[in-house]
Amino acid sequence: MGGQKKPAAGTMTLAEIKEFASFSAATQRYVRRSLDIGLDRDDAMKRWSRDVVEAASIRAQSRVYDRLPDLRATVPEDSGLDAVEPFLGTLVAVSAFDLGQGRLTSFSAYRFLYERLISATVRPWLPGAFCAAAALPHLHPDLRRNLLQSISEAAATASGWSTRAPSFYPDWVEKVEAGALPN
Repeated sequence: MGGQKKPAAGTMTLAEIKEFASFSAATQRYVRRSLDIGLDRDDAMKRWSRDVVEAASIRAQSRVYDRLPDLRATVPEDSGLDAVEPFLGTLVAVSAFDLGQGRLTSFSAYRFLYERLISATVRPWLPGAFCAAAALPHLHPDLRRNLLQSISEAAATASGWSTRAPSFYPDWVEKVEAGALPN
């Protein structure tokens, strides 16, 4: 039988882990924190808050992320403008919050987070939402420039997107002292 072979699930998971590892430590931390908040995984305030400023940021992010269930339920199945308007407006607003935090510094990091927060079905909508949110005036001009330059032409003009669900969801990892590891 002819046809293309599908990559093994383990290979795809490893590629996702490598992509996550390529992000800065601050971006990795923000992605894990955001997944805890957006997927109701753990007490984000207890786990991630190091000071009052971060506590306020987590509370604000929780309020913004209250829109995620509606986004998950309304991902348009086609490009009909009737379905796009309410969905894309909300997606841009949530995206603008995350980009404004300054921890998602590339389209790759943004896409990595949002396909986990919402689902793989959101992929076709991410380039447009990212560009719209990255161009908003609340961002410093240098950050806007860096964000907009981070999206490749291929990502911005893709003719199709994978519907494969992500398999790697980064989580908190407890630090273990080197002396505590078994030999």
